Amino acid sequence: MHDLHVVSTHAAPASAASSSWRDWLSVYSVALGAFAFVTSEYLPVGVLPQIADSLNVTDGVAGLMVTVPGIVAAISAPAVMLGAGRMNRRFLLLLLSLLLVMSNLLCAVSPSLAIILLGRGLLGISLGGFWAVAIAAAGRLVSESRAAKATALIFAGITLATVFGVPFGTFVSTAFSWRMSFVVTAGLGLIALAAQAYTLPSLPSSEGLNARALRAFLSRGTARRSMLLLGTVVAAHFTAYTYVAPFLGQYAGFSPNAITGVLLGFGLVGMLANFAMAGTLTTHLRASLGAVIVLMVLAQLALPHLQGVGVMLAVLVWGVAYGAIPLGVSSWMQLTSPQLPEASSAMLVTMFQMAIASGSLFGGLMVDHQGVSAALWLGAGLGLLGLAVMLSFGVARAPIAQALQR
Repeated sequence: MHDLHVVSTHAAPASAASSSWRDWLSVYSVALGAFAFVTSEYLPVGVLPQIADSLNVTDGVAGLMVTVPGIVAAISAPAVMLGAGRMNRRFLLLLLSLLLVMSNLLCAVSPSLAIILLGRGLLGISLGGFWAVAIAAAGRLVSESRAAKATALIFAGITLATVFGVPFGTFVSTAFSWRMSFVVTAGLGLIALAAQAYTLPSLPSSEGLNARALRAFLSRGTARRSMLLLGTVVAAHFTAYTYVAPFLGQYAGFSPNAITGVLLGFGLVGMLANFAMAGTLTTHLRASLGAVIVLMVLAQLALPHLQGVGVMLAVLVWGVAYGAIPLGVSSWMQLTSPQLPEASSAMLVTMFQMAIASGSLFGGLMVDHQGVSAALWLGAGLGLLGLAVMLSFGVARAPIAQALQR
């Protein structure tokens, strides 16, 4: 038995035997949307010092630009799915992508942090809904045998955003202004919207997500424990990563150009790790996820004690670790209730975004009161907690799917 298989309760538009080039174009259009959404969500990470200086707020307060969309997305993921009912998922994806463009444009022209947070709240609404729909729809765009690859490609949009999106935003902010970073990201969202409008097939939903399906998912003990695993591991990352730019600039003494290069390296190795994780999902999910959690913890613990090249190497190790985590925890969650794909997707997004929000919030408190090093230590502690939760599922050689579906 394989550790990963993608199951959908809806018939896929693609042929059961094969997938055409048009099917794969639709997958790539959703992956492009994922890239645009993640770039938008993580954009403040790369330009946090510039925005904080421009608006005369502390780095911790500016970190609310990451916290707010996370909180809103955590609520909107199940809310959008419940409210959408049987709405065609193609139309829903297009609507959410349009909202992404609007939110970035609002941030670009905002005169105050309050208005920026309003724009970030709009991003949260679209973000939560997009991820819940996209994850559940991935297996419907291609044949069943190609569903795992389609899911991996969509998640590659995440790692590509960390490779090019965040450092590119930092570059644009340094060369022009942080406002121009939001304008460029809005343009990226518009391109993704056009690509989806051209390539996505009709994706009717015969059932839609309902409260009964959510209750059925949450009634499973393994599902609740898997959500705790996801939450602690993702929070461990964002508690520290949200403030990596201030750490590199203020504590490690890196120049703005050097920070851009380090963030680019972080994302590049993360992209490679994402595809490496895709290759081990079917047989070694448990071992692979455990290994990258340990790597992340070690990197976070080491960073406050390093300088120069040592800092860069530790950040790269961290990038390898986190690059594999989103696909790993998503696959883990899918295995808990394969017969409830939309409920699983909605709760995955909810927990992921709650982890981003809480991680960036508590990390900001640590930064403002104890310094960036304290945020790194807190992140490492959360990572160890996540590892303990994962080990609570056992270390037997039997496929993890057997343990998750009990």
